[in-house]
Amino acid sequence: MILVTGANGLLGRDLLERLQGVELHAIVRCMPKNPVPSVKYHVLDLNEQWSVEHLPSGIKVVIHLAQSAHFRDFPDSALHIFKVNVDSTARLLDYAKTIGVEQFVYASSGGVYGSGKTAFNENSQITSSGNLGYYLGSKLSSELLAQSYSPLMKVEVLRFFFMYGRRQNRSMLLPRLVDLVKLGKPIILEGENGIRINPIHISDASKAVVATLGMPTSLVINIAGSETLSIRDICCEIGSKLGKKPIFRRKDGEPSDLIADISLMKNKLYDPKVKIKTGILDLL
Repeated sequence: MILVTGANGLLGRDLLERLQGVELHAIVRCMPKNPVPSVKYHVLDLNEQWSVEHLPSGIKVVIHLAQSAHFRDFPDSALHIFKVNVDSTARLLDYAKTIGVEQFVYASSGGVYGSGKTAFNENSQITSSGNLGYYLGSKLSSELLAQSYSPLMKVEVLRFFFMYGRRQNRSMLLPRLVDLVKLGKPIILEGENGIRINPIHISDASKAVVATLGMPTSLVINIAGSETLSIRDICCEIGSKLGKKPIFRRKDGEPSDLIADISLMKNKLYDPKVKIKTGILDLL
């Protein structure tokens, strides 16, 4: 039995559709319009008062994907961020320990590394707390909480870098770039080409999560794509698909790249396959 939180999100929905042959339970804030057949849904708003008493007792794996959507809204949504990102993690970890869960998978963010000119591996230094920001601070806090339980169960911390795919909120980076190119609005670049990233298509991200279910030990693993691309590169690919030339505006300053070293991901979990030239079609 597997419990997935944040099951209505980009990754959660894909994961529910991909997992087969197991009993699936899903925590959602509201019922989806098109529920995945055979999934048992539990409607819980992690920002409100809730109790694990309403959750099943036979769960063997918890995949905790839920996170606050208010990452841009600090300090006004600070309590929402804390309740959804940190408090829920603490409650679920205690629930997992109490019922004898064997594995806890926590979805964190590559943003905890900050930015730099070279790719970050799992041993790279984390951004100092004073520069991390409240939202990413909440993700790192939950990483630490989860890892504290590693003597009691396997704990996988997955640091995701710029996931994208069908049904994604249009305010996220890649959908936003698509919309700017479509509308003929300028894309602001730091330096000549903008920051460099290695985004991952949702299908690859989901396959990587599935692969964690066979992990024999606790690990922290970066989850990102195989291509390192600048914002200019991505927008030019979007433009070629739309038949529109992107408009760029350059601002002063040097770009701050956020690139994951995915050597461990490829060795332990999965080698991502989807290239931006095909993956971007899901956002057009």
